[in-house]
Amino acid sequence: MKITVGIVDYGIGNQSSVQHVLGSVGFRCRISDDPGVLDGCDLLVLPGVGAFRPAMEALRARALDRYLGDWAANGRPLMGICLGMQLLANVSYENGVEPGLSLIPGEVRSMGTGRWHIGWNTIECATDDPLFAPSDGQTFFFNHSYVYDGPPEFEVARAQVGGPVASAIRRGAIVGMQFHPEKSQTAGRALLQRLVTGLCGA
Repeated sequence: MKITVGIVDYGIGNQSSVQHVLGSVGFRCRISDDPGVLDGCDLLVLPGVGAFRPAMEALRARALDRYLGDWAANGRPLMGICLGMQLLANVSYENGVEPGLSLIPGEVRSMGTGRWHIGWNTIECATDDPLFAPSDGQTFFFNHSYVYDGPPEFEVARAQVGGPVASAIRRGAIVGMQFHPEKSQTAGRALLQRLVTGLCGA
């Protein structure tokens, strides 16, 4: 049976590009903010572009923060992309202090005044996680100025940006990627296909 991926629509993100790439590697996709629709999916993707606080406000306005918490508590797979990865953390210090979804322990901090990580960069696996190991040494597209800072046990890959920064994190069936796999051509498509299939136990 074909895996169905739910793409969480909270008004902030690149849902259509994520849908296009996931569809191209064989998955059925549904873009929605309706729990009734999302409940019928095998895995959820939380995309995101922009700032942390407006994103959390948009999730709370739709009660999606509580929904995603319940989804994760039930052990169902969830992937966060770029800002979506940062939203998985406990708190962000972008433009003040803003609580996150608290699904993977950690904080989101600035890379430094005026610093921005944009463009192609190689990721290095920090563990032997079988879902990420084939991507070790491959290049992916990044575009961010804030980074996840959390316990090393949750970091599965990093990139070098004047020092190591977390490029992928994982806690059980919850995965976050700071880079954009949907914009990373062949390497990104292969990783998404492997993650969705692996997290869904297919």
